[in-house]
Amino acid sequence: MSIAAIQEEIIEEFSFFEDWMQRYEHMIELGKSLPLIDPQHKTEDNIIKGCQSKVWLHAGLQEDKVVFTADSDAIITKGIIALLIRVFSHQKPADILAANTQFIDQIGLKEHLSPTRANGLVSMIKQIKLYAIAFQTQLN
Repeated sequence: MSIAAIQEEIIEEFSFFEDWMQRYEHMIELGKSLPLIDPQHKTEDNIIKGCQSKVWLHAGLQEDKVVFTADSDAIITKGIIALLIRVFSHQKPADILAANTQFIDQIGLKEHLSPTRANGLVSMIKQIKLYAIAFQTQLN
């Protein structure tokens, strides 16, 4: 499934919820379904800088596609990274780099996060794109 199609699916999913409490609950559920990072990758090097809570993000390349795993010590943050992994994992590096992240604004996520969590979200996206650049370079 393309990045745009997954983003549309998420926008539609979030439109079913009437208020932000329900959306937060949904994000917590998403966090519970997150493909867990292998304990050996829960290192200082894989911690995303700029997040208030700890977020570990690991990326590998499988058949020319980037596969992400992650974890966080905070439940909402874990839901945020789960959402991003759903969109960007199992995608080609070039597609990750070309993708926009407007779906985040369309579901209203950024405006409902505290400033520190919103900064953390930006840092997560930046790190995902940095991995994509590294793998794109490796593939060329």
